[in-house]
Amino acid sequence: MSIEYLDSRISLVDLMDLSAKERTGSYIIHEEFLTIIETSASPSIPHLKKGLSKLNINLEDIQYIILTHIHLDHAGGAGLLLEECPQATVIVHPRGCRHMKDPSRLIAGAKAVYGDDFDTLFDPIKPIPEDRLLTKNHGETLKLSESCTLTFYDTPGHSDHHFSIYDPVSGGMFTGDTCGIQYRADKVHFYLPSTSPNQFNPDSMKKAIHFFRRKKLNRIYFGHYGMTEEVEHALKEVEMWLEIFMDKAEVTIDPGAALEENIENLTRELYTLVKSSAIRQGIDHQHPIFQLLKLDMKVSSMGIIDFLNKNKKGELKS
Repeated sequence: MSIEYLDSRISLVDLMDLSAKERTGSYIIHEEFLTIIETSASPSIPHLKKGLSKLNINLEDIQYIILTHIHLDHAGGAGLLLEECPQATVIVHPRGCRHMKDPSRLIAGAKAVYGDDFDTLFDPIKPIPEDRLLTKNHGETLKLSESCTLTFYDTPGHSDHHFSIYDPVSGGMFTGDTCGIQYRADKVHFYLPSTSPNQFNPDSMKKAIHFFRRKKLNRIYFGHYGMTEEVEHALKEVEMWLEIFMDKAEVTIDPGAALEENIENLTRELYTLVKSSAIRQGIDHQHPIFQLLKLDMKVSSMGIIDFLNKNKKGELKS
């Protein structure tokens, strides 16, 4: 577990998702109303608690836990953490609220994607009482202090239950997964879209990216992982790779093939492309980040194929 002090009021605790450094993190906003953005999955909660302790934060002092969206690697640990945060309210997108109250469908969906690895990656997933939940619609705000009022924006593309949160003090946006993932290895930073199932929509993702660009942000706070101030470069790179992913899917997917075969083939094609690009940027070919990339390309391939299946009237086998 490590902590990055992004400035005098925002810290980032590494949550060691998948036992990997710089994979997922919680942003701690040190304002009058102490706020956490993202919890990751339940196995990450011990890392979060250690980080909070190192920051001299008592769990009783936490006022808000904000979840950009309800995928389990961002929100799965919220119920477990909440049990030890008696003053905290969990803030979630309106479309995700019912799944936080009853996570049974989230659990079933994750098991379908991750299979036998589900327990290791996500268990336990605990429901959140209705009176501890608060939803925020597009444009609504949350006052943390006299000098800081957050604004929430509906930003689908990665998922329909996704909002992003604008911090006016830093001029930064907490974007969850809507504008992709920041990978950091050997002092190289690069950016890829996250196209996981089952609500990925490339057109909505592009619109969200354009929205972020219009906001003229100083910073992007990624769910995976960390902050960047090279905002335009990051947005352009995600846009570029999104086009590459979709174009590669169009020429790789065989409408007559089985679903698993198409996933395997597209995963291989995308992984080959992104690995070659990373190596050209100076990352050693044996760097452990490539194991994460291989997993991410599989999950992204599943989301792309799911999207194409829904939008081509069943041309692909399921």
